[in-house]
Amino acid sequence: MTATAPHFGPSPIRRPLTAAALLAVLISVLFGMVLAGASPASAHAALTGSDPQDGAVVATAPEEVALTFSEQIAVSDDSIRVLDPSGERADTGAPRELTDGGPVRYGVALHSGLPDGTYTVAWQAVSADSHPVSGAFTFSIGAPSDTTVALPSNEAGGGLVGTLYGIARYAAYAGFILLAGGSAFVLACWRRGAGERPLQRLVVRGWITLTAATLVMLLLRNPYTGSGKLADAFDLDGLQAVLDTKPGAALVSRLLLLGASALFVAVLFGAYAKREDEKEKQDLTFGLTVGGAVLAIGIAGTWALAEHASTGLQPGIAMPVDVAHLLAVAAWLGGLAALLVALYRTPHITADAVRRFSRVAFGSVVVLAATGLYQSWRQVGSWSALTGTWYGQLLLVKVGLVAAILAVAWFSRRWTGRLVDTAVDASVDTAADAPVDASVGTRGTGGTDVAALAGTAEATEVSEATEVPEVAEVPDAAASDPERAAQLARQRAALTATRNKRVRDADTERSGLRRSVLMEAGVAVVLLAVTTVLTNTEPGRTEEEAARGNTAATAPVAGGQVNLSLPFDTGGQNGKGTVRLDISPARSGANDVHLWIDGPDGPMDVPEVKLAFTLESKDIGPLPVVPDRLAPGHWTASDVQIPMAGDWKLAVTVRTSDIDQTTIDENVKIG
Repeated sequence: MTATAPHFGPSPIRRPLTAAALLAVLISVLFGMVLAGASPASAHAALTGSDPQDGAVVATAPEEVALTFSEQIAVSDDSIRVLDPSGERADTGAPRELTDGGPVRYGVALHSGLPDGTYTVAWQAVSADSHPVSGAFTFSIGAPSDTTVALPSNEAGGGLVGTLYGIARYAAYAGFILLAGGSAFVLACWRRGAGERPLQRLVVRGWITLTAATLVMLLLRNPYTGSGKLADAFDLDGLQAVLDTKPGAALVSRLLLLGASALFVAVLFGAYAKREDEKEKQDLTFGLTVGGAVLAIGIAGTWALAEHASTGLQPGIAMPVDVAHLLAVAAWLGGLAALLVALYRTPHITADAVRRFSRVAFGSVVVLAATGLYQSWRQVGSWSALTGTWYGQLLLVKVGLVAAILAVAWFSRRWTGRLVDTAVDASVDTAADAPVDASVGTRGTGGTDVAALAGTAEATEVSEATEVPEVAEVPDAAASDPERAAQLARQRAALTATRNKRVRDADTERSGLRRSVLMEAGVAVVLLAVTTVLTNTEPGRTEEEAARGNTAATAPVAGGQVNLSLPFDTGGQNGKGTVRLDISPARSGANDVHLWIDGPDGPMDVPEVKLAFTLESKDIGPLPVVPDRLAPGHWTASDVQIPMAGDWKLAVTVRTSDIDQTTIDENVKIG
């Protein structure tokens, strides 16, 4: 068989829209739906606490503002900024790390002699898994005041730059799957496929897609984690700063590995495809398999070294598991794409090749199940996070899609079995016949040629019913005319392709397999989209830890203050919300109380709020407190007298309508 090199230029013959083209359109549409329908990705390093807390009112100005995060972050000089009511900087400079073996904490010192009023804390950094994180909150010194500072509404990594970076991320995954999976399909399932131009184009386009997406991500990395301005993609200083980070180093390493992969692809579809000697081809197969495996592991490792697996629990185990998971996805889905192209675009795919891919796919699913189970435990951590977080819900969708594709794969295996049986029967019936025309199909070393053995009664009927006229032999006069000879050669090739297609279409087993594999590929497209969104979503374990940190009551902090956050539900319409309450200085004697009520959509205005303090150990109370409404959702009470220190029970009564109210209790330490 004559090997052909990959063709990068446009085809001289216009073809109708094929199944592969339809699949490409489906991929684009689904990715667009995911990007349009998904909310901005949550940060992977969550703010779990701050000192002072969000909304706190402290009696005296603190010396510094400290932030606590769920995982390690990378900070710059302007990562934490504290602004006074007029918008001027109130901090003294770059943040410093306060971790000291405990939770991840960073703080920034404040100027001395700060006046009373409301201060804004804005922060932005990069989490250990390469995703930008940002946020803002306020606290007040003495009493709340008006401020000219508006809290930023846009999350880091959003906007046009975030969208483009997300598209490039998805394209990189898809390109790697086609490159690695398509190459593995050729080497492990159908070696003769190295000479088939449709498979060559599939793998080469996978390489081009991955390379282009990696370059785009490298250029967009600076604005993605910083200003959010597209023009900063060409800032050389910013690019140099990116190269000094772990994600930047991973992207550069991926580009270097892709350079070596270009040589691998050239050998696979060049020297390897043209090699005729079986012994030499066997040796070259071994070398390409080892080299390709090393390159695939290296490229997959660039994701593991810079994203989820590199941080959090057990990174030493998680990174190899993540590499194995990605390689299994590539072998399965990339091989599935290669099989689909082979079934629709080549006449020579063998039954043995389909059967070998079935075994490869089964092994990949086993690896995916084992590694996916570990990753799910690591990223989710609890049943409540599995159902109550966005990450957990996406994971359940992914599991459902895997079950669906396995169900479709079961039908594909049945068609594969029938295909093999038909091929064996046909080979017995035609053993004494003349050799099959090489233009229709040949017997390969990998097994019985499906197209050549499709000479069933049905195929014969189709051929007889739609006879294709043969092209006359080239006359002597035309033989001396190269242009005429080329025209006749093109006509003969077109007639041969038409005959091959009719033979393939008449094979019911092959047609059934093509339909089931196309359905598998359609589900796989959705599965890939969900998987890539998962990589950009805050893990359920982190989200729950952040929620617990934000809702837990804290002990008195420096500055003399108690902060509480209490959810409530009066049972009526619009009756759910959260009470945030600050008691300052949280000592015996006069205290100031500030109370905020937050609903699902922001501040919540209610008709009435009451407080009561009870010291049960001394049989004191309840001491009633009726706060005054300062603003919608904000209530305050000054000079609240607490007679002695101790563990007091605070009862907060919230009324949301004439008949709907509830009382929530919490113990607070006054000392």
